[in-house]
Amino acid sequence: MTAGAGTPIRVHVRLFAMQRELAGTRGLDLALSAGATIEDAWAALVERFPVLAPGRPAVRFARNGGYAPADTALADGDEVAMIPPVSGGAPGGGGDRRRILELREAAFDASILAELGERLATPEDGAIVGFLGVTRRSPGTPAPGQEAEAARHAGRVVQALTYEAHPQMAFAILAEIADEIEARFGVERLAIVHREGEVPLGEPSVAIVACAPHRDAAFEAARYAIDETKARAPIWKAERFTDGKLWIGEPARTGPEHD
Repeated sequence: MTAGAGTPIRVHVRLFAMQRELAGTRGLDLALSAGATIEDAWAALVERFPVLAPGRPAVRFARNGGYAPADTALADGDEVAMIPPVSGGAPGGGGDRRRILELREAAFDASILAELGERLATPEDGAIVGFLGVTRRSPGTPAPGQEAEAARHAGRVVQALTYEAHPQMAFAILAEIADEIEARFGVERLAIVHREGEVPLGEPSVAIVACAPHRDAAFEAARYAIDETKARAPIWKAERFTDGKLWIGEPARTGPEHD
């Protein structure tokens, strides 16, 4: 327990992706001293699971569903999510007629672009731009801390991808991205649909559709949507090989790249 006066607090810590595997648990409760910060919670977690310590430089944090700096003070009953490097969201996750923000466990194919376009487009739209991300055979960039595992699988072929998400936070981040797209490009009708679970080789894992009166805005919106989703949404990706898997990604960005 961290040093300090006052009534101790209890917080719930959630772990994802490689951290979950290293610690062997999805979550646990920690008792901390009054005035404890997120960094104190991380220190208490590492005291219990020393194997997590090397990952600290690449870890980001969230308090009660929103990104937060390490020096954020915690209150009794808070939830702290330890966010490992991300890659980059149950249907009905967000939005009205203008937005479709979803995490899907069920597979989809290229026809989803037409489906989303039909659901979003209006007679005022002169452009419907779609993007489909699919599982490729060649490996990606290993997440920090996965270098040894990457070396073990060097030269091997990816068999499938496995995705894991923090749904509540993912939907909040996707909604932020949609708000930014509307403010920056004037594009109101947008879809971001991301798979969860295993995605076999060659199958789509993410679909983006942007509808707008003019093509330039639609293209810019679709590009921004996929780039920001991959950089910020708490959705983790592991490449599966015949004899193991490798987590992929970079430290999460907590806001837009360019304000």
